[in-house]
Amino acid sequence: MTAVVIKGFHGGLGSLASALALPGAQAAIRLTLLSAAGTAAVNAFFGTLLAYVLVRFRFPGRGVLAAVVDLPFAIPTLVVGVMTVALYGPQSPIGSVLERYGIHVAFATPGIMLALMLVTLPLVVRTVEPVLLELDESEEEAAHVLGASGATTFRRVVLPALRPAIVAGALLTFARAIGEFGSIVVVSGNIPGKTLTAPVFVFQLTSQFRGEEAAAVATLLFALPFVIVLVTERLLKGARIEP
Repeated sequence: MTAVVIKGFHGGLGSLASALALPGAQAAIRLTLLSAAGTAAVNAFFGTLLAYVLVRFRFPGRGVLAAVVDLPFAIPTLVVGVMTVALYGPQSPIGSVLERYGIHVAFATPGIMLALMLVTLPLVVRTVEPVLLELDESEEEAAHVLGASGATTFRRVVLPALRPAIVAGALLTFARAIGEFGSIVVVSGNIPGKTLTAPVFVFQLTSQFRGEEAAAVATLLFALPFVIVLVTERLLKGARIEP
């Protein structure tokens, strides 16, 4: 990474300014950040609920569901992009129906969001799950005995203990989504100013032999996730429950 930073900024900020002045550059960075933030928010909600279901309930197919959660870790992200296009592309049965109602998924922002959510969901689930396993279920049982509903128990008893882990999982999701390339390059369509994301923009710069500009933008994409990971480590330490 040091080599990338040196290549991108050995002459100052000129390479970065040159890259940002290119058509679609700023829009690509903005789309990347907004998509990553939206993905983190959605997965924080659904990932927490999924982790709670996997830890607190026993039901047929639980093992299969747990395996499906980890599936994005096992398959190339490129496959996720191809799968999204196959399911929601203009020529697919689902995609063609949605397009009749003006809903575009593949080669549009919703497709980018969907691919990012599929790729990063395990980060929230597997971050929240260990904390849930360490929680004392007797507190939840006491709340039920006192007449609290399941939703109230979760909100007043479970959620406060999980909050650092949820935030940590969301931050990891955000950091991971910023740098996602494999699934996005397939599903986005890479339209400058509309669906071109920053990682794909960096790839295009390297393909055009604009190495210094690519390195400068890549440094930005690295710096933000690096800081986020450091913050996440501190949050995870705070989320550990003392015996």
